[in-house]
Amino acid sequence: MNPLIICEDIWKVYRVGDVEVLALRGLSLTIEQGEFVAIMGSSGSGKSTLMNILGCLDPPTRGQYRLNGVEVGCLRPDQLAEIRNQQIGFVFQSFNLIPRTSALENAQLPLFYRGLSLKEQRALASAALQRVGLRGREHHAPTQLSGGQQQRVAIARALVTSPSLLLADEPTGNLDTQSSREIMGILEGLNRDGITVILVTHEIDIAAYASREIVIKDGQILSDRATKGRPHVVGV
Repeated sequence: MNPLIICEDIWKVYRVGDVEVLALRGLSLTIEQGEFVAIMGSSGSGKSTLMNILGCLDPPTRGQYRLNGVEVGCLRPDQLAEIRNQQIGFVFQSFNLIPRTSALENAQLPLFYRGLSLKEQRALASAALQRVGLRGREHHAPTQLSGGQQQRVAIARALVTSPSLLLADEPTGNLDTQSSREIMGILEGLNRDGITVILVTHEIDIAAYASREIVIKDGQILSDRATKGRPHVVGV
């Protein structure tokens, strides 16, 4: 089985006025299908930039990124949008739910462009909500849900398209300890079901749920180690 993600000599340069800012500096990385990876680093280390590249939200300035064997840098914007919709699920710290719509409507949003009937969309969204433990909450608005429940809706929305890759950016950052444990338990379960999970976090106890921990500093990989299972080697 081919790796899900291969990054080779990835550079990302931002221009701020007349100044060039190096966010990533020749980073190389391989992630196998079915891994659970935590990416850690201080503010400004480059971890969020890397997540944006992995999520096909931002192209590298230089280097190659292959997702499922496809060279992402060669794709048109509409092709990138299709990959994001079909292969990648996103979970964010701030939930990013639409306030005046129900949990069910929030979860079915990614299916809007799939050409499915409304009945099919609702059935898939309902199944995703049940999968994250929100049976009976389908018609609640975000304001009627706790923070942990809102994040469950966000995870259901990420799952509804059956992605092969789930990117979670500080998914427990706005949650209390018990809700954080519950959310990480859900992510563990999804990983056991075969979904590749990549998690950005600055919390050591949250990173401990992953089987591999990558630390980034100054746009480069400082360390890459297995926390459970076999060791990993930095680079490709």
